[in-house]
Amino acid sequence: MIMGIGTRRGVEESEVLSAIFSALKDASLSLTDIECFSSSELKSDESGLLSAICRLGSSIYFLPDDALNECDPVSPSKASRFGLKGVAEPAALALSKNKKIIFPKKVYGRVTIAIAE
Repeated sequence: MIMGIGTRRGVEESEVLSAIFSALKDASLSLTDIECFSSSELKSDESGLLSAICRLGSSIYFLPDDALNECDPVSPSKASRFGLKGVAEPAALALSKNKKIIFPKKVYGRVTIAIAE
C-alpha cells in the first residue's frame, strides 16, 4: 500500500509522525503494510516531512504535477489553487498497484493522509 501525504508549509517532524500513526490506527494498518510514501514535488523541501520519513527508515517519492493530475481523487481538495486535483489521494493512487483508495484523505492538523492499494 502507498501512503500519500500532503502538508502545510513549515510542518514539524512530530506532526507528520503523529499523523502517520493516527492514520494507520484509523485504517487498522501497521507501518509494515506501507510500501512507501508519496507527495507532491511542491513538498520536496519540507524538512519536517523529510525527517519524519527518514526516522521511519522508509522512502518518499515526490511526484510532478502532471502525475498527480492524472489521478482522480475521491475527495475534493483545496490543492486546486496550485493547479492540482489534490495531493494526498492522487499521490497515493499514482504509485499504487490497484489504483484504489482504501483510506480516503483525512486531515490531522497540518498533515493530510490517504492510503491506496
